[in-house]
Amino acid sequence: MLNPDQWKTIKGLITWLDTNNGRSDDEVGLRILKLTEETGEVAQAWIGFRGQNPRKRTTHTRPLPADVADELCDVIITAAVALGSVVDNPDQVLAAKLAKVAARSQAAV
Repeated sequence: MLNPDQWKTIKGLITWLDTNNGRSDDEVGLRILKLTEETGEVAQAWIGFRGQNPRKRTTHTRPLPADVADELCDVIITAAVALGSVVDNPDQVLAAKLAKVAARSQAAV
């Protein structure tokens, strides 16, 4: 979960994007689509680490966090920016969703 300082940073990024790109429906849609790009970069790092592409072989090496964790952080940041671009209270929305998912996982035990 992001802490208040991190949400402040996310809100600053949203303000920066709004100032430079506006916040039209198209712009917000692009912020959401950016998640696909970032998720693809996580997949690329993992595939490169595992050497799954026979043509390229291993392209990402240990320490693993240097590649995969960095890309996962990009996904989290991008998702938080997208969420903050579509709701006024992203911190509360995320907290509520996390609580639902946690409760669901506990019910499954």
